[in-house]
Amino acid sequence: MNVALWIIQILLAAAFLVSGITKVTRSSKRLKAGLPEFHPGVIRLISVAEILGALGLILPGATGIAPILTPVAASGLAIIMIGAVVTHARRKEGRSAAVNLVLFILVVVVAIGRFALPL
Repeated sequence: MNVALWIIQILLAAAFLVSGITKVTRSSKRLKAGLPEFHPGVIRLISVAEILGALGLILPGATGIAPILTPVAASGLAIIMIGAVVTHARRKEGRSAAVNLVLFILVVVVAIGRFALPL
C-alpha cells in the first residue's frame, strides 16, 4: 500500500507542479482569456496553492520532517479539485471536469491513505 501511495503521490505532484507553474508564468491577458470569469490574481493564487500542494505531497515524506503535512496537502488539493470540477462542469467542459474528478479521487485516496498509514 505504501508503494502504491508513493507512486500516486509522485504522479499527482508532477501534474500539479506542471499545472501550477504553467498558470503562474502565463501573462494576465492569457489568463483572462482562458478563464474570463476569474480575476488573474485568483488564478495565480490557486496556481501557487497547486505548487505548494505538489511540494507537500512529496517533501514531508522524503525528508521525514512533519509527515502529517502530506495528507493535509492532499486534502487541500482535493478542495481545489472540487472547485475545478464545478467550474469546468458549469462551462460544459466535460473532458476537463472528468480529468479533475479523477485527480480529486486520487488526492482523496492519498489523504485517506496517509492519515491511516503513516509515511
